[in-house]
Amino acid sequence: MFRVGIGYDVHALKEGESLILGGVNIEHYKGTVAHSDGDVLLHAICDALLGAANLKDIGYHFPDNDPTNKNIDSLILLKKTYQLVINKGYKLGNIDATIAMQTPKLKPFIDEMCNKIALTLGVELDLISIKATTTEKLGFEGREEGVSTQAVVLIEKQ
Repeated sequence: MFRVGIGYDVHALKEGESLILGGVNIEHYKGTVAHSDGDVLLHAICDALLGAANLKDIGYHFPDNDPTNKNIDSLILLKKTYQLVINKGYKLGNIDATIAMQTPKLKPFIDEMCNKIALTLGVELDLISIKATTTEKLGFEGREEGVSTQAVVLIEKQ
C-alpha cells in the first residue's frame, strides 16, 4: 500500500539570524526566526511524512512551547519523525520538495541538502529531490520577508 503526504512551512526572515535549509548552514544576511533552528525545508518534509502516515503534524510531536526543542537541529526532528513512520510499518518511497525564497540563490547548496537528508534517513540519494525557486519578487518571499517550502512524500507499507 502506498500513501502520499504534503507538508508546508513558512518562517519569517530577519537580519542577524542563521539560515539553515536541509541541514545546511547558508551564509546570508538574513535567517529564519524560529523556536528550533528554523529549517523550513526539513519541517515541511517532517509534516509530509507525518501526514502520509496519519501521525498528525510536527507541532504535535515537537511543540514550540517545549524547551527541549529550543534551537534543536531539525535533522534530529527529521530522524525522529522518520522513526515514527517506520514504527507504523512504512518506508520512504521518495521526497520531492520546493523552497521559495528570493535570495540567496540556493542552487550551490541543493546537492549538500539532498546528501544530508538521505544520510539522516538512511536512504538512497536518488529518493530525495529538492528544487528552489524565486517568486519573481512577488509576495512575502519576493520581498525577502520570509521563506516557504512545500514537500510531497510517498511512503509504502513494508
